[in-house]
Amino acid sequence: MPEREHTGVFRVGAPTAKDIRQIFSHVYDALQEKGYNPVDQIVGYLLSGDPTYVTSHRDARTVIRQVDRLLLLEELVRWYVEHRLK
Repeated sequence: MPEREHTGVFRVGAPTAKDIRQIFSHVYDALQEKGYNPVDQIVGYLLSGDPTYVTSHRDARTVIRQVDRLLLLEELVRWYVEHRLK
């Protein structure tokens, strides 16, 4: 039985909240796999814009750079307010 091929999805326009959550999850897992503190590394990237805070393992650096840092921050704040301040 042949292996199944995975088809990539190409979206045009602004990423959705779900897209951003998937990006954070992917990057977090990649950083953790490499032995980094994911929270510290992601915060470093968001504050500085320096992509070297994010490992290239599993293409995490490429993935996180696909979304503007301000959109990433907006989603983090939105999620926190909706889930932690209620």
